[in-house]
This record gives sequence, structure tokens and C-alpha cells, in this order.
Amino acid sequence: MGRENIRAESENISEEMLLLSEVIEAPFRLPALLETFYSMKIKNEKAFHFALLRVQVDSDLHMHEDILKYQQRKYVAETLEKLLYAEMMLAGEGLGLEVEDF
Repeated sequence: MGRENIRAESENISEEMLLLSEVIEAPFRLPALLETFYSMKIKNEKAFHFALLRVQVDSDLHMHEDILKYQQRKYVAETLEKLLYAEMMLAGEGLGLEVEDF
């Protein structure tokens, strides 16, 4: 019963999200998958971009637990964000905040 639920839920996950989770778990696969990410049609650009941001934030929050693992995950997310969106929201660019806002 539990396996059927997992199988049904995984069928609803987009190809790009499955590929992202694969490369987050195995960062050394990123070089081989860069062209795949660059040329793939992303069904929901906004959701994918926020998935990359969530990986970065999660990595920062857990960095103290396993620095190498979380540095690699963050590197993957940042690299994909630069490749696909040519900017990084968490780097201060694209946030829409100016010094005068504070």
C-alpha cells in the first residue's frame, strides 16, 4: 500500500524536478548533465527556480552538519541557477531591494 502511494506521487513529479533531485544527491553528475539542464523544457520555471533557492537556503541552514555535502549541494543549485537564469536571487541581485529600502 505504501509503495503504491509513493509510485503514484512520483508519477506527478516533473522530469526536471526528478533530475534536480538526482544531481543534488550526486553532485559529481552535474558536469555530465549541464547540457541536459540547459536544453530541457522546464514546465514550471517559477517552481523550478524556487526549488533551486530552497536547496541553497537548506544547504546554508545545515552546513554545520556536513560541510562538504552541503557545500556541494549549494554549488549545484547556484550553478544551475546561473546557467538557467543568468542571475542569482540570493546573491542580492534580483531581490528588488535597494539600500534606500532600509
